[in-house]
Amino acid sequence: MSKEKSYRIPKQRLFAVPLPEETRTYKPVSHRSLAEATLKGIKDAGFKVDVQEYYSAREGAVATARYTIKDIADEDMQLEIGWQNSYDKTMSLKFAIGTRIFICSNGCVSGNFGAFAKKHMADVKTFAPEEMKEAIKKAGEAFSAIKAEKDKMKDLIIGRERQAGLVGELFMLTDFLGPRQLPVIKEEMDKPTYAYGAPGSLWEIYQYVTFSMKDIHPTIWIEKHIEVHKFFVDRMHKEPEIGMELSKMAAEHYLGTEKTIVDPDQIDLEDSIKEIEYIDYNTEEE
Repeated sequence: MSKEKSYRIPKQRLFAVPLPEETRTYKPVSHRSLAEATLKGIKDAGFKVDVQEYYSAREGAVATARYTIKDIADEDMQLEIGWQNSYDKTMSLKFAIGTRIFICSNGCVSGNFGAFAKKHMADVKTFAPEEMKEAIKKAGEAFSAIKAEKDKMKDLIIGRERQAGLVGELFMLTDFLGPRQLPVIKEEMDKPTYAYGAPGSLWEIYQYVTFSMKDIHPTIWIEKHIEVHKFFVDRMHKEPEIGMELSKMAAEHYLGTEKTIVDPDQIDLEDSIKEIEYIDYNTEEE
């Protein structure tokens, strides 16, 4: 059984976890109230819930919830809304909007649309539901923006070698990936579990990466997916320039622009031979 499955929990069991006592500096928010606020926000926005999923760790002290929206989707993915919460002061309350890929259930979470993190202090109990409601109202716009990013990534064919280079960047230059994800990504590159409709593209390697993140801990699920999404959106903007530069270098090499520069005053052997032959020919005629 995978870790992802072991983290999942029935919502009634999660809601039964006792809420810790409130103090002057700590204002806990119940998992149940966040779920109710999310579902109300979805209904008020005129959307229909497709699937609700709840994940927990530390015996329910930490929770993650994911809600897919039935009527906001395209051929590849559908809108997803998610939050994270804790009862043990280990993490702030987080909310984000993203998408879920149909064929593999990979997550795609953007930090640009309605995402926020709020410590369990002061007005968190009133702030969180209101912010969530406002973000959900604009979720359709968020989906359109993420769809546009997906389409650009699908059109950006970078090839297997560059795909591998991006995985190396993620592993060596960031902390998004760990050693447990790398073998999964390699296996997907060698023999994909799913077809994402754009072989050799930036979108394809993005999906291989998120596929490898299915078993990451619930406490970092939203955070890591936002970071990975940002990484690939940044590369989406940079890769065309990189590709153009590489193509230019390849073209220059192919056309032999790195040939030897000839000094105009230097004597050319072939021209000298022709000149001697011309002189000899004319001398014989005389």
